Amino acid sequence: MSFSVSVVIPCYNEQDNIGSIYSKLTEVLSCYEQYELLFVDDGSSDLTLQKIIALAETDPRVHYLSLSRNFGHQQALKAGLDHASGDCVISLDADLQHPPSLIPELIEKWQQGYDVVNTIRGELKSLPLLKRITSRLFYKSINRLSSVEINAGMADFRLLDRKVVDALKHFNENYLFLRGLIPWLGFNQTAVNFQPAERNSGSTKYRFSRMLKLGLDGVTSFSNKPLYLSIFIGSMIAAVAFLYGLYAVYIHFFTESALPGWTSITASVLFIGGIQLIMLGIIGIYLGKLFIENKRRPNYLISRKNF
Repeated sequence: MSFSVSVVIPCYNEQDNIGSIYSKLTEVLSCYEQYELLFVDDGSSDLTLQKIIALAETDPRVHYLSLSRNFGHQQALKAGLDHASGDCVISLDADLQHPPSLIPELIEKWQQGYDVVNTIRGELKSLPLLKRITSRLFYKSINRLSSVEINAGMADFRLLDRKVVDALKHFNENYLFLRGLIPWLGFNQTAVNFQPAERNSGSTKYRFSRMLKLGLDGVTSFSNKPLYLSIFIGSMIAAVAFLYGLYAVYIHFFTESALPGWTSITASVLFIGGIQLIMLGIIGIYLGKLFIENKRRPNYLISRKNF
């Protein structure tokens, strides 16, 4: 049975990795009759786009999209999925931490009847301890707070059947979190484990601040539990404050003990004020997302493409 394969590679300042990922992919995909490599340049400020264009001029199977600015990894990935033409679409990063050698196994699972073949990333021994801890906390938190189950280590390296890709085209969320959206879609899914390689060149684009933002987007995109948590915490604090008030009244009228001084009052005010600010922040995130979504702006803008 003949089929076509699309490989989507989002890129942001990956000029030193373009040649390597191209060589690895063409080597792996050479056994398939029809395939395309779809590079998505996410507003790179280096020579990433020029290197992709040079490849496209020599290989007609290389297609590219150049976004008008940096819209973020998830939106660049969505742009690639929206424009991929294959019967199955595989997405992976350009830094070679997602091994192209795993692609035949993903396709084999797809041919067995799976609509979605996810990958579960093992832990790199060279990964800093802080990143290991925050990664574990991220998955534990999102699974407790959201309505979807996300396997720890799930990567944006996956295969999607054409009908799944077509279903994704109906989603135009500004705060996109594909690791949560893919499990939410349903369909027949499976997963393959892999051990990530060291980054081929350059440095990771997912700093702690971006990982934190991704985590907040993930939780608030799939659950309103943080709002209920705010109500619960507020109710508990109100109950404690009420009991403390009764205690203060009792001390004042029925004992000669002195009431606690400025230290306890200041600590209580600061604690309650901090909790209130956190609650307002949670509500603000949801309101801010509603504000942006209601504008109905496009998820990305394409400034150049070759197909």
